[in-house]
Amino acid sequence: MSYRVKEIVYTLQGEGANSGRAVVLCRFEGCNLNCSFCDTDYQGIDGPGGGEFASADELAKAVSRLWKGDLSHQRVLCTGGEPLLQLDEQLAAAFHMNGFEILLETNGTIKLPEGIDWVCVSPKEGREPVVKKGNELKLAFPQRNVDPAGYLSLDFEHFYLQPISGVDLSSNTRQAVEYCLTNPSWALSLQIHKYSGLP
Repeated sequence: MSYRVKEIVYTLQGEGANSGRAVVLCRFEGCNLNCSFCDTDYQGIDGPGGGEFASADELAKAVSRLWKGDLSHQRVLCTGGEPLLQLDEQLAAAFHMNGFEILLETNGTIKLPEGIDWVCVSPKEGREPVVKKGNELKLAFPQRNVDPAGYLSLDFEHFYLQPISGVDLSSNTRQAVEYCLTNPSWALSLQIHKYSGLP
């Protein structure tokens, strides 16, 4: 199987529980949803480090070449679009063989392959997640007809509200702050990469 990747960059994780930690971000091309509030360009393979990789080993080696930190703390952040359209057990094994912890950001609509070390699910309106267990659930907020309380029965260690960016970011942030203050099972996640100029 070949893998189509929009971009591969060495950066800091910009959101959620791993915010601020060094990662190689591997953004896969394509998505199975079409969210009106999506703020990510995941179309094409023309980004920095992007391309079509003929094998899992080839992609894992491309990721390895970008890591600049301590080799005992290598992390690859698999994101998209929707990475689980492509990320499979062969690629997970190749990342592990190259010494990487695998952090995943998914919309939760596709079953997980074996071998993922950190699972972040970001549910979307109108789509019930099939991934109901993981490390963090990060909900873009506010979404029409989505009540955050409905997700608290799922088996996650952390629950985050992340204000939807764009022209309404200020209002969305205020709403998220107010919700977290009155519903302390939730914590606020801000996209620090957008404040710090990181990719």
